[in-house]
Parts: sequence; C-alpha cells; structure tokens
Amino acid sequence: MRFDEVDLHDDILDALWDMNFEEMTPVQEATIPVILEGRDVIGCAQTGTGKTAAYTLPLLNRILEEGNPENKVLSVIIVPTRELAQQIDQQFQGFSYYAPISTTVVYGGGDGKGWDVQKRGMLMGADVVIATPGRMIAHLQNSGVDLSHVKYLILDEADRMLDMGFFDDIMKIVGTMPKERQTLLFSATLPPKIRQLAKQILRDPAEINIAISKPNEAIDQSIYVCYENQKMGIIRHLFEGKELTQKTIIFSSSKQKVKELAYALKRMKFRAAAMHSDLEQSQREEVMLDFKNGKIDLLVATDVVARGIDIQDIGTVINYDVPHDPEDYIHRIGRTARASATGRAITFVSETEQGKFHRIEEFIEREIPQNPMPEELGEGPEYKPENDRGGRGRGRGRGGRSKSENRGEGNRGSKDRRRKRGRGKRSATEAGEPSQAAVPAEAPPTTEAQGGEAKSGEGKKRRRHRGGRRHRKTEGAPASAPEKQE
Repeated sequence: MRFDEVDLHDDILDALWDMNFEEMTPVQEATIPVILEGRDVIGCAQTGTGKTAAYTLPLLNRILEEGNPENKVLSVIIVPTRELAQQIDQQFQGFSYYAPISTTVVYGGGDGKGWDVQKRGMLMGADVVIATPGRMIAHLQNSGVDLSHVKYLILDEADRMLDMGFFDDIMKIVGTMPKERQTLLFSATLPPKIRQLAKQILRDPAEINIAISKPNEAIDQSIYVCYENQKMGIIRHLFEGKELTQKTIIFSSSKQKVKELAYALKRMKFRAAAMHSDLEQSQREEVMLDFKNGKIDLLVATDVVARGIDIQDIGTVINYDVPHDPEDYIHRIGRTARASATGRAITFVSETEQGKFHRIEEFIEREIPQNPMPEELGEGPEYKPENDRGGRGRGRGRGGRSKSENRGEGNRGSKDRRRKRGRGKRSATEAGEPSQAAVPAEAPPTTEAQGGEAKSGEGKKRRRHRGGRRHRKTEGAPASAPEKQE
C-alpha cells in the first residue's frame, strides 16, 4: 500500500514525497488506518520494521486536523532512552517539515540549561512531548507541567521500559492524563507484564502483531564457540590487516570490557570508539554522530545502544558476550540488515555462556551455525550447554564430536536435535536552541523509524498540495524541498 492511499494530510504527503517514501511497510499498512480511526492499539513488531512512522504519521495527521488553539500539551510519547527520544524527534522534524508542529524532547543527563528548555517547551504547550519516564516524573513534580489536556499517549519500546523498572513511573504519568484519550503501546515482545500494563491503560485495543520476536531473516547469524581468553584473538582475526567497508558494532555487557576493547582496536589503528553510560551526554552524542557520519568504523558499546538507534549501513554486529535475554539478542543483531539491507551477526560463546545461548536458540527456534576457530588460536571447547548450569539442564552437546570434527562442516549440531517451539514551529532540545526541521530531501533513506520503501518516484504521480499553494513536480525525480515558508 502507498502512503497516498490513506487519508493523510497533504503537508505530510509533501514531506514523504520529498523524502522518497511511497510504499508502506507491513506494520505501517496494518497500523496507520486503525490509528486514524481513533482506536487504541497494542502493536508488536520486531526492530527495523518501520513502527515509529506507524504511529508518528497518524499522530501528526490528527494534530494538523484538530489544531492546538489553547497551546496545551496534546500528545506524549514515552520511551526508555534519550537516544530513542532524540531519534523520534528527528523523524518528526522530517515528517512535519511543511506543518506547524512543535516538539519538545525531555530526558536527563544534561545541565540546568537543558532542564529550563524542556520546562519552557512544555509550559508553552508543545504539540508533541517525547520523554523518558524518570525525567518526565521530575518535571511533573517540580515544573508545574500540565498533562490534563493530553489526547494521545504513545508508549514505545514498552517491554524495555518495564525491564528497566519504569512500571510505577509510567502509571504515575498516565494518572495525570485524562482517561478519554487515544493510547498506543508498541513493544517488540508481549510478555504477561506488557499484557497487564495494556489492560490497565488501553481501552478495547486493536492488537497488531508483525513477526513477533524473530530476527530479520536477512541477517547471517553465526557463532564462535571459544574460551574467554580467545575472544580478543578472534577480534584480531576478523579485523586486523583488513580494510573495513561497512560499519560494525561490538556489544559487550561490561563497561570495562567496552573500554578495553575500544583501546585495543585503536592500538590496531582502527577508527574505533566506546559507547557506555560513564560518558557524558555530550560525549555520547559526539560518538554517535561520528559513527553515523562514517568517522568511526567500529563502535564498541554496551546495551545502551541496542535499541532505538537508527544508523545506516551497519554491516556487522558482534556479540562479544552472550546477552542475558533472548530479546536483547534480537535487538542487538537488529541493528544490522535494516530497510531491506543484509548484514551479519557473530556471537562469541564461551564455555560458561553456552546455556544462555542455547536458550536464545530455543527462543528463536533455530540452530545457529558455528564458525571454525582460527588455526592460530588453537582448539575451542565443545558446545555442551548441558554442562553450563545456566542451561537449566535442557542443552545437548553437538553430537558429542570434537571441535576438529565440527570444523570441517561449518555448522554445529547432531541431526536428531529436538527443538522447543514455542517536525516545526518550535522544538526544544537540550542544547537550548529551537531545532529546525531537517530538509526532507536530505533525510536518510528508509529506516526503522521512518519506514516505507524508498523509491525514485520516476513516472509516478501524486495529488498536489491542497489549494495549489506549493508547486510540485509530478513526474521524474522528486522535487527538492523549498525554503521554509513563514
């Protein structure tokens, strides 16, 4: 389905046209019409499917149709991390380039100036407030922010917020809003705690499920079964003496390991940087900008960037440590193979992590092939997750064969393995300056947040802006966005 086949405002369609977005992704096609009808929605979709545009576009449409004559906060989007909040704000800037929509981003980690900007933005009545739970609670308690006129509430990455212990904060925020509102809840998974939250804050929601909790099939997944002291050697084998042509993220669960890995990679003359919670917010933003712009090839990170970061051309994701939860594995490797691209995900599995990884295999219902160990590193352990107490006794060895026997096959596993199925009149930012909408023609191509399949528009025709106020090309390549109209 094309975006101009649903009843979206012409200002939105103009921006989408300039950004070369025409075709919807499945989650957008299933969700946008339902939201435009005014129903509550609980949406479940894996990362990289375009779910951010699935709720931002109809939200923009409702605000444009109804206006905000009293300058009140009309809509609130609650997200788990500042990075995701910033990303969503960037998408609003693009989608609402031709529309008088104001956004305020509310998150912690800044100075007093950032707090004042956030407070002023909400007190002036931003159309859209994008906030992390803790910071919003602080403003509700200290800034006199009024959410009693909110018409739209969106919870994004709801499962992650509950994992981070934000259930009570979310309920406090919801308690300050009118009950008569439209609520949208998006989550990558739907465990019982999400169902419980949805039951308390949603009214007769439409449930939309798109490829629940399954990694993108375009991701080439593999593992190295190794000893802990062999992991750095594998990193050297993968990167030393090789020219990097695509961005790579290396995930570790430990801040100390992230620092050590980034230092080692720099000594190997790679353009590498670390991303972890010890960095100041300005430092984190600088690292992410450098990575996005290609000044950094290797980003070594904790799970702070596993969700909600939308960066193009990530070709490889490496799990230096096995993540604690299967959902975290899905979100880590979901940083690659986005927007119809391909990518690879490599996981290092030590002898003490085999049980955890076996549970991941059971969760995604597939056996991940094993790479042969580099000869210079010697033999690795056999894959016997039943010997790891974290495996809960459910694991099985890979046919009981030695590593050398498995090496020649390029995969692991005995044949009889069983499997358990289961945009902008104002936009306040921490920097204290009103942010202007990004020119849609320069916006990045299709991403998980923006969604939609990027097309050239050649030979296509679309409806013109209502009233002919703005001349637009109807054939050939999309027109560049004009200067911002006052």
